[in-house]
Amino acid sequence: VARQPYRFLQAGTRERGSGVFRLTVRNAMAHLDSEVKEECLREDLKFYFMNPCEKYRARHQIPWKLGLQILKIAMVTTQLVRFGLSNQLVVAFKEENTVAFKHLFLKGYSGTDEDDYSCSVYTQEDAYESIFFALSQYHQLKNISLGTLGYGENEDNRIGLKVCKQHYKKGTMFPSNETLNIDSDIEIDCVHLDLSTYPQEWKNSSFFRLEFYRLLQVEISFHLKGIDLQTIHSRELPDCYVFHNTITFDNKAHSGKIKIYFGSDAKIEECKDLNISGSIQKNTQYVLAFDAFVIVICLASLILCTRSIVLALRLRKRFLNFFLEKYKRHVCNADQWEFINGWYILVIISDLMTIIGSILKMEIKAKNLTNYDLCSILLGTSTLFVWVGVIRYLGYFQAYNVLILTMQASLPKVLRFCACAGMIYLGYTFCGWIVLGPYHDKFEDLNTVAECLFSLVNGDDMFATFAQIQQKSILVWLFSRLYLYSFISLFIYMILSLFIALITDSYDTIKKYQQNGFPETDLQEFLKECGSKEKYQKEASPFLSCICCLRRKGSDDHLVLMN
Repeated sequence: VARQPYRFLQAGTRERGSGVFRLTVRNAMAHLDSEVKEECLREDLKFYFMNPCEKYRARHQIPWKLGLQILKIAMVTTQLVRFGLSNQLVVAFKEENTVAFKHLFLKGYSGTDEDDYSCSVYTQEDAYESIFFALSQYHQLKNISLGTLGYGENEDNRIGLKVCKQHYKKGTMFPSNETLNIDSDIEIDCVHLDLSTYPQEWKNSSFFRLEFYRLLQVEISFHLKGIDLQTIHSRELPDCYVFHNTITFDNKAHSGKIKIYFGSDAKIEECKDLNISGSIQKNTQYVLAFDAFVIVICLASLILCTRSIVLALRLRKRFLNFFLEKYKRHVCNADQWEFINGWYILVIISDLMTIIGSILKMEIKAKNLTNYDLCSILLGTSTLFVWVGVIRYLGYFQAYNVLILTMQASLPKVLRFCACAGMIYLGYTFCGWIVLGPYHDKFEDLNTVAECLFSLVNGDDMFATFAQIQQKSILVWLFSRLYLYSFISLFIYMILSLFIALITDSYDTIKKYQQNGFPETDLQEFLKECGSKEKYQKEASPFLSCICCLRRKGSDDHLVLMN
């Protein structure tokens, strides 16, 4: 009817008197309109599933999103590298100051921490000496420190040391008679020591007469301020820091060993008065302009990708309505998900994170904010997503497309398999923590146990894990052998092999489909009813022909639909 509408008009001319002419023409035009709509829908679907170069050859549509993504990759990576170098200076300054503080305020600090604490003492004399050593070092800090340090105000807006001790309220203890009389209520006594008094006067204070049998801990806290000058060498404004330091003498175990912990919490604050001559301010303006340009690029990418998703959803609605109207049934879920481009969603998430991270970076650069960690997480994750998005364009080649299709096919099975294997893994984690925790450093807490078992699955540090178990209990030692041998055998020889087999099976299936053809869905059969899309393509310019090297052979056109 669509190709020969005039035949119906001629037939209708002979039937004017009977009134059939009007009905025949109406049916012919309705059928013609339906054919035209179907053809338009097929053309739009064909065009939607083309790659950027095929779209250019079909309608000479310039691939703006492709060019914008390439530019964004270069700019976001450059921005990340510059911020990463700056963040390294910040982290290095904090860590080096923490090490310097330990050497300054901890008596006999060897340079390496003992497990999770810095050092320990075993006699009352050593405990007193360690406490008064820290007090004396604080008093003469400006004369002994090599850094740009000064005294800071504590929570009470006072400069000096705050010393608190925790102890049981009262009690008596006679271990030789196995007699104990103690009140388990805990008392906390604190005293503030300013710089106007000397350490010798502090020693004579009754506050420091400690009854170790009921002493729980002594905590010394103080604030210091410092300025990071190394940023000047990288042409950046310096940062001002406030270090909240805490020295804790832990005697809660009452085992004859007092563990000494040192904690330092560094916060970056805006310097009140900076007067630096040179080209630092000019360099800062260039960096801020570059960050603003990155925001503009990401905003344009965000708008284009959002627009593409909206148009795809409209096209999906047209196809669903047409399919339901013509074939009287719904489209399968797989075909419906073909219209939802996951790569665009990934790009949108990446753009949002880059925009937020760039704004934070600009505020940090202008010294209005100091949240380096949040900014580095946003910029680092966005850059990860940007580079992962490159796989989309590599997927236009059949050789590279195998990786994407294999990941898509194996992901559901792998997730279900990991859910089952995870239950066994958690069982071994809890069991190892309860039984081996007191006897092995790698099983002291749940997080460490999980990391240790994951290392064993990957074949890392096996002998050391076996050798470090303490042979203080023969029963625990035998259990550790049974525990480790069973875990390694189960996860490496069985579970890990099955995990690899799932991925290999998906890879073999994809390779077979590429050789014999993929199973056709309703969407693909609908598109095949139309002639080759080559009739919509025009000859491209020599320059774009060189760029559009992504063009595949005709036999590979079905791969477009799989992407």
